[in-house]
Amino acid sequence: MAEHEPVLVEEAVAALAIGPDAIAPRLYIDATFGRGGHAARILESLGSRDRLLAIDRDPAAVAAAGRRFESEPRLVVAGAAFSALEALVAAHGEGRACCGILFDLGVSSPQLDEAARGFSFQHDGPLDMRMDPAHGESAADWLARAPADEIRDVIGTLGEERFAGRIARAITEQRAAEAIDTTGRLAQIVAGAVRTRERGKHPATRTFQAIRMHINAELPELSRGLAAALRVLAPGGRLAVISFHSLEDRMVKQFMRREAQPDPAWARLPIAPPFNPSLRLVGRKLRAGTAELAANPRARSAILRVAERLDAAPVGGDA
Repeated sequence: MAEHEPVLVEEAVAALAIGPDAIAPRLYIDATFGRGGHAARILESLGSRDRLLAIDRDPAAVAAAGRRFESEPRLVVAGAAFSALEALVAAHGEGRACCGILFDLGVSSPQLDEAARGFSFQHDGPLDMRMDPAHGESAADWLARAPADEIRDVIGTLGEERFAGRIARAITEQRAAEAIDTTGRLAQIVAGAVRTRERGKHPATRTFQAIRMHINAELPELSRGLAAALRVLAPGGRLAVISFHSLEDRMVKQFMRREAQPDPAWARLPIAPPFNPSLRLVGRKLRAGTAELAANPRARSAILRVAERLDAAPVGGDA
């Protein structure tokens, strides 16, 4: 199994602007621990009384954190989704000001490489796709019961797949003959339904991505996580988000702009309503450099966006 290579590590840690050891102990959050690449670099920058709260909904990632950082007293690891962020800060922050939060979205290499997880068509295995295999409905169970129009909407919206209708019809026709319970069978069905293929991409890429995002409610969880981050960040605290999918990046961009800038539609009003920004945008979006792309092709779609919590600004609503 390949080791997970974290993306934009130096850029993400720099974006958190951790600085030298402070008089008051601080709290930082790695909201997607993965295999600890970002967490390790953050810990290198923290003071002895600071704390890093690492969150991951994948039990395998939580177990990996325990093994890798067994003797690290500054690290607290929690198995949870983004929506639990605010409750976790209350439980583990011990009154520390939350000075930085990093979200690293998507899936990790170990998740993709382990056939039993069902995330990838590269390895035939059970069609599961759950970040936490102990909770929720598996991809196989959902495909067995969902009507064709629901499957079409998920694949078309989350996968941005133009052949979503053909794929949905093929799935519902094929499941009547035999259960679709392995990644190999689903990939074969999709490949037969897709007329043309994007160069260098398997025809099932968009479908697998969409089903995974749906099964794990990834966009709703991100929305709740961003809103919670705004509530827990101290003034001057940084929010850094690495995304790999256009829908995720769009949500992050719109959330940050909405909290940092007045609605452009207000400019057409005779009297604009008052606007007190909650965030300040920090720089432009960042992408991996040439050297990182050469070493880690997975970084090619990564985008890092950064914002800073403003002092005494009102907290916004859900993303």
